[in-house]
Amino acid sequence: MARKKIALIGGGQIGGVLTQLIAQRQLGDVVLFDIVEDLPQGKALDIAEASRVDGFDISVKGTNSYKDIEGADLVIVTAGLPRKPGMSRDDLLTTNAQIMKSVAENVKNYAPNSIAIIISNPLDAMVTLFQKVTGISHHKVIGQAGVLDSSRFATFIAWELGVSVKDINAMVLGGHGDTMVPLVRYANVNGIPAMELLERKYGDKTKAVEVMKAMVERTKMAGGEVVKLLKTGSAFYSPASSAIAMAESIIYDEKRVLPVCAYLQGEFGINGYYVGVPAVLGENGIENILELTLDQEEQAALDNSVNAVRSLVADMVRLGF
Repeated sequence: MARKKIALIGGGQIGGVLTQLIAQRQLGDVVLFDIVEDLPQGKALDIAEASRVDGFDISVKGTNSYKDIEGADLVIVTAGLPRKPGMSRDDLLTTNAQIMKSVAENVKNYAPNSIAIIISNPLDAMVTLFQKVTGISHHKVIGQAGVLDSSRFATFIAWELGVSVKDINAMVLGGHGDTMVPLVRYANVNGIPAMELLERKYGDKTKAVEVMKAMVERTKMAGGEVVKLLKTGSAFYSPASSAIAMAESIIYDEKRVLPVCAYLQGEFGINGYYVGVPAVLGENGIENILELTLDQEEQAALDNSVNAVRSLVADMVRLGF
């Protein structure tokens, strides 16, 4: 079977880690694109020179020409400015919309049959713009956010309970921003409700609720926490790893159920917007969206998050995108 061709648009921190992870896992041949002269070539060369040590045998190429992404099976877009301390994802809207429009036009020209994973922020708006410009089917244009947000939530729960994060099941829905919706009621440790274990740990329901609420808030602000600590950039390893989980499910047709930014057509009572929900990812992209029963409070939180996405998309349209 011929190897997949994977185009990475953006040679920054996330793009570099993506290249390394794809190479080490031999998911396909990589083309790393960036507009900065020699940057992608340097990163590609550095990673390729580790092939003997790491035991991978694929092509890794850096380029400043969009023509080199021609015929890509999978495109992962990280292009855009990273957040700086004190900056919200929404502050990036105007600048990154301009960048995304250019990226989308070139993907439309050179890789119109690809499946695309978008990581660039503000995520929900950038996925919307990319799909609008490329015209690629909605089920083949997917945003990476929920996998990362859910992993962050699971990590905090594992630390608090003193158990392996491998046994934590946690899911975050909604937009990739401060209104995201970590689903407390569904969070569990191999089927045991996380809240039940917290109540046992503290022997007090009120305290357990307070601790969980703190973890929910930390999850919502997790990206900003990393930005504040790094001071000169934003998270890059965890977003890249999250995108790789999606890429593997698509390339190997694994049918994994992952929370991703997907276009909704009535699911969860939402129509015509990209929102984070659990979906089945396979060789055709999003193959099914799995609806789950939300209580009144959870639905209200999701509706609030969708309103934030709706407002962001409206701002983008008002700015002419």
